[in-house]
Amino acid sequence: MSKVILVTGAGRGLGTDIVREALAAGHQVVATGRRPGEVEKSLGGPQDNLLVTKLDVTSLEDAEAAAQTAVDCFGRIDVLVNNAGNFFAGYFEEITPAQMRRQIETNLFGPMNVTRAVLPVLRKQRAGHIITLSSSAGLIGQEFCVAYAASKFGVEGWMESLRYDVEPYGIRTTVVEPGFFRTELLVDASTTWPEPTIDDYAERTTATVAAWKNMNGRQTGDPAKLARALLAIADQDKPLLRFVAGADAIEGVEAKAKELLAQAQASRELGGNLAYDDTTA
Repeated sequence: MSKVILVTGAGRGLGTDIVREALAAGHQVVATGRRPGEVEKSLGGPQDNLLVTKLDVTSLEDAEAAAQTAVDCFGRIDVLVNNAGNFFAGYFEEITPAQMRRQIETNLFGPMNVTRAVLPVLRKQRAGHIITLSSSAGLIGQEFCVAYAASKFGVEGWMESLRYDVEPYGIRTTVVEPGFFRTELLVDASTTWPEPTIDDYAERTTATVAAWKNMNGRQTGDPAKLARALLAIADQDKPLLRFVAGADAIEGVEAKAKELLAQAQASRELGGNLAYDDTTA
């Protein structure tokens, strides 16, 4: 069944793959990005069933305008794919407060802006699906990723709770945790690399930046396959609430789950019953 799918960050990487796969599957697609001309060029020019429109996810006004443009063109929105994001790499002390705020502004408040703009459409329809790209770093803390992980852990809590807000109106949610895919997240246009400013971190920073840049383009995950998997989830009557994407992500999440269970057991042994006991007062 053909759907109207709005995709953020459609100008490169996974966003481009999602749009291409959706069009090939016969869907109507609203492809958005900060530079619509570049988005359209990356998709091969004008096409039937494709609407390209401007959207900087940090602007609620842009989000509201894009949602209205989608409805004016196609009459509805069935699926929102919150894909746009960026990456501020580095150790916590070398990430400035301004950079931390920009990271969270894009990766957390960005999808919130777009979702806030689209939800009135979905509630009116009493149907819809919100898919938001998180990361395995939204479930598992990682070295050199404090800003990115903070933003994605926020996405996890927001999306997991949003489910309960919108389910009564026929709206489904899915949060996606990819591992390492060839999505262009590590290219300079998406990543802000740190400059060593503290001697204690300098050697580690230099080595980590070099290793990660060398990884770009060699990640094991195929973004086209991920895009097709997301479209399959969008077609499910009861879509997955959480999609852990890629063997590396699944392995990491399984290890994290075991660690959490072990910590829960240790916590029970240390103080499983911390209720107030007035007999000891």
